[in-house]
Amino acid sequence: MGINSESDIEANLQIGPTDQGMVRLFVEGQGIEIPMDFTPEEAEEIASELIASAKAARAKSS
Repeated sequence: MGINSESDIEANLQIGPTDQGMVRLFVEGQGIEIPMDFTPEEAEEIASELIASAKAARAKSS
């Protein structure tokens, strides 16, 4: 499965700080839980990539 492959899988995403000073992305769905911890710097980089991807997607849909 690649970035452009559609899927019927449903999942929940939670994002928040941990008590250890990390940023956690927590994905839960269909019997699986995936906690992913990032440093604040890594989280900011991911946020920048999300914003750039949203802009690119918006440009394609216009």
